[in-house]
Amino acid sequence: MTEETVAFDIEDGIAWVRFNRPEKRNCMNPALNRRMMEVLDQLEYRDDVGVLVLSGEGNAWSAGMDLKEYFRETEAKGLGAVRKAQGEAYGWWRRLRWYRKPTIAMVNGWCFGGGYGPLFACDLAFAADEAQFALSEINWGILPGGGATKVVVDLLSMRDAMYHALTGELIDGRKAAAWKLVNESLPLEKLKARVTEVANILLKKNPVALKATKDAIRRVGEMTYDNAEDYLVRAQEAANSYDNDGRKEGIRQFIDEKSYKPGLGAYDKAR
Repeated sequence: MTEETVAFDIEDGIAWVRFNRPEKRNCMNPALNRRMMEVLDQLEYRDDVGVLVLSGEGNAWSAGMDLKEYFRETEAKGLGAVRKAQGEAYGWWRRLRWYRKPTIAMVNGWCFGGGYGPLFACDLAFAADEAQFALSEINWGILPGGGATKVVVDLLSMRDAMYHALTGELIDGRKAAAWKLVNESLPLEKLKARVTEVANILLKKNPVALKATKDAIRRVGEMTYDNAEDYLVRAQEAANSYDNDGRKEGIRQFIDEKSYKPGLGAYDKAR
């Protein structure tokens, strides 16, 4: 996989997917966007994959969109080519937002502009202290598109979002964590170990419940309380139709065996 624009390895239930254009700081060109959709397709229903981690080769996570290939060369081909390139990029970000497996962004380096799309698409995000984040669009004359403005408005306070978008200034992983752009920031040498630890926690959970919970978190934010209440009842009923035995086993181990406590850990899926 090393010659591809996207590389991946599978180890102990975790798919380690990587942007693989290190010489370009992993900026996203049309070829990468098309390949990423193919990789997501390959991995989503594999039995040996329970969690997907998205990272980058080299010293970058993703420096955003490739200005030469995604913008200049595509625009030269006309509006149809532009819309096609946008659809391919936004398409895999959308696919990642609603992915069947839990997803984690492991931000090992530069994360600029368009990189905020897949960053937000991942369920969890962990960054190196040394990582650098910026909405650089203002510096070359456009607004932060591709969903980037929506990302910072959803995740940051209004004042932080406004400052971030208007100035184009760099922030490091520590500030990104303080602003809640990511869950946590820690030294680069400890990043993969922490992500692996969290991935292993998720691997112990009921996969049907994980998917239902992922969707619920994203959906209910736009609902009234009453609508959310109704949606969550229906979502649980739908989850039960796929894995009622798993739910019953979790209850059985707690009530009958008293072998675990839901507030302190997950039930044993292997039984």
